[in-house]
Amino acid sequence: MGFLDDLAQRILIADGAMGTLLYSHGVDSCFEELNLSHPDEILYIHEAYINAGATVIQTNTYGANYVKLARYGMEDEVKEINQAAVRIAKQAAKGRAYVLGTIGGLRSIKKTAITLEEVKRTFREQLYALLSEDVDGLLLETYYDLEELLTVLPIARKETNKPIVAHVTLHEVGVLQDGTHLADAFDNLEAFGADVIGLNCHLGPYHMIRSLEEVPLPKKAFLSVYPNASLPDYRDGRLVYETNPSYFEETALAFREQGARLIGGCCGTTPKHIAAMAQALKGLKPVTEKKVKERNIVVSVQVPSPNKKPALHEIVKQRRSVIVELDPPKKLGISKFMDGAKALKEAGIDSLTLADNSLATPRISNVALGTMIKEQMGIRPLIHITCRDRNLIGLQSHLMGLHTLGITDVLAVTGDPSKIGDFPGATSVYDLSSFDLIQLISQFNEGLSYSGKPLGEKTNFSIAAAFNPNVRYLDKAVERLEKKIRCGAHYFISQPLYSEKQIEEVYEATKHLSAPIYIGIMPLTSARNADFLHHEVPGITLSNEIRARMAACANDPLQSAREGIAIAKSLIDAAFELFHGIYLITPFLRYEMTVELANYIHKKEKEAQEREIFNV
Repeated sequence: MGFLDDLAQRILIADGAMGTLLYSHGVDSCFEELNLSHPDEILYIHEAYINAGATVIQTNTYGANYVKLARYGMEDEVKEINQAAVRIAKQAAKGRAYVLGTIGGLRSIKKTAITLEEVKRTFREQLYALLSEDVDGLLLETYYDLEELLTVLPIARKETNKPIVAHVTLHEVGVLQDGTHLADAFDNLEAFGADVIGLNCHLGPYHMIRSLEEVPLPKKAFLSVYPNASLPDYRDGRLVYETNPSYFEETALAFREQGARLIGGCCGTTPKHIAAMAQALKGLKPVTEKKVKERNIVVSVQVPSPNKKPALHEIVKQRRSVIVELDPPKKLGISKFMDGAKALKEAGIDSLTLADNSLATPRISNVALGTMIKEQMGIRPLIHITCRDRNLIGLQSHLMGLHTLGITDVLAVTGDPSKIGDFPGATSVYDLSSFDLIQLISQFNEGLSYSGKPLGEKTNFSIAAAFNPNVRYLDKAVERLEKKIRCGAHYFISQPLYSEKQIEEVYEATKHLSAPIYIGIMPLTSARNADFLHHEVPGITLSNEIRARMAACANDPLQSAREGIAIAKSLIDAAFELFHGIYLITPFLRYEMTVELANYIHKKEKEAQEREIFNV
C-alpha cells in the first residue's frame, strides 16, 4: 500500500521538529551538515519520532539547498548532503514509516533578495538529489510566498509521479502574506498538482485550527497540518518553546475534525508531542464531511477626504509641476527651515519634499516637519521613507502613522548605508529593498498589511520612487524603473543632472514609460561644493566644463552662487520642453536659490502659455 492509499483510509502521524530539537541540544551550526559529520545524531532523532508513533518522517534537508548552504561554505555539497539525509531516514524507517524528502522555501520578507530563476535552479538541484535516492514522496514546506511555491510545484510535478505534500506558512490566521485567503491558496496548490496540501510553521495549534475552520475539504487532495509547539520565548540569548504535550493531544482531535489526515509538528515540537497526538488519534477514522465556517470577509474602506487634491503623479501628467527638497535641519531649531518653507510656498511650488536622514546623518524628523508645514502653511509634504532605519514592523507602523496624519505623498528609497554617515557603527536594517517597500506601500493602498492582514481602511499613498541616471549603463537604470513600476511606483524623482546632453539622453531612454519623471536640478554653491559632489557623493557626476566654471569664481562667494544659478537655469531650459516635472534640491538650506529657480520656471511657463495663445 502506498502513501496516498494509506491516507485515503486513515490518519497518518508525521514527525516533529528537527532543527529546533538539535538547537535545544546545543547544536548551533548547519543542521543539514550533520547528515555527513554526525549521521548517528540524525538517525537517533528519526528513530525517536518513529518510536513515538510517527508513520511519516521527513529528511533533514529543509535548508539543504545551494543558497542556504552557501552561508556555511558548503554550496558544493548539496547532492551529498541530501542523498545522505535520505539514506539516514530510510535506515531509521525500516519499512515502519514513509520517508518524505523535504525542500524548504527560500523567500520570506525579502522577496526580491532572490529571483524566481534562482529559486528554480536551486530547487531543481535539491529535487534531483532527493529523487535519486528514491524517497517515498516530497514535502515542500514553509513557503510564505505563494508565488514561489506555485513556481516550484509544477517543476516537481513534472519530474516525478511520487506524492507531493505542499505547505504554505501564514503570518496571520487564514490569510497569506499577499492577501490570498487560505482556501484559495489550497485550490491553487491542488490545481498545480499537490497531492496533500496544508500548513506548517510560525503558528501554533490554536491559530492553525482557526485557519482551517474556513477551509473546505479538498476535492482530491488531502489536508495536512504541522503546527509549531507554541510562540517561542527568548531566554539567555536562546529561543525556547514551552508547550505541554497534553495540549497537543487535545488539538490533534480538533485537527481531525477540520479534515486533516496528515498531522505532525514543526518548530519546538518533540517526540513527546508526537506521542501525545498519536495516542489521541489512535483508532480514529478521518472525517469525510465538515461544516465550514463562513469566511469573515473584511472590506477595507477608502475614507473619502472632503478636500481631496489630485496626487502629484496626476498633477505632473496634466501640467508642469515644481517640487522642492528642503532638508530638515541637523540641529534643533527650525526657524530658518520654516522661513524657507514659507518662501517656497509663495513661489508656487506643488510640494516640499523632506529627506529621511539623508547621507545617513541624523536630522529632525521629516514627519514632524511635514506635519507642521501641512497644518500651519497648507504645504503638501512629500515624505521620503528609507529602508535603512526601520525594520518591517517599524515601516508598517510608520506608514499607518502617515496615513493617520493625512500625509499621502511618499518617496520610497533604500537609503544611504549607515557607514557613510555620522555614525558608521550604527546598524543599517534593510529588511526591505526599495522594490519591496514600494510593493508594501502599494499593498497598503489595497488595505492589506505585509502579512496580508486587513488594515480596516485602504490608504491613498501616491508612491514616488528614486531614479539615478548618473550611471554608466542608462538602459540598466531604466530596467530598474520598469521594475519599480511593476511593483507599484506612480512616478519618479531623479538624482540631479548637470548636463543638457544627459537630460536629452534620459528623455530618449525613458519616454516610453507610463510613469512621469521629475528631473532633479540642484544649484551649485561653490567650487568646493562642485568638487565634493563630483568626487564623493554617490550618483552625482559633473562635467569638466561645469567644474571649470565654478572654479573660475572660487574666491567670490556671491559670484559662485550666481554661476550656480546660471548653470541650473540652463539645465532647466534643457529639461523644460522634455519633462513636465522639475525637482529642485535646496543646498544647505539656501532656499533663496530654489525660490529664484522656481520663479524662473513659472515665468517660462507663463511665457510659453502666452506664446501658445498668440499662435492660436
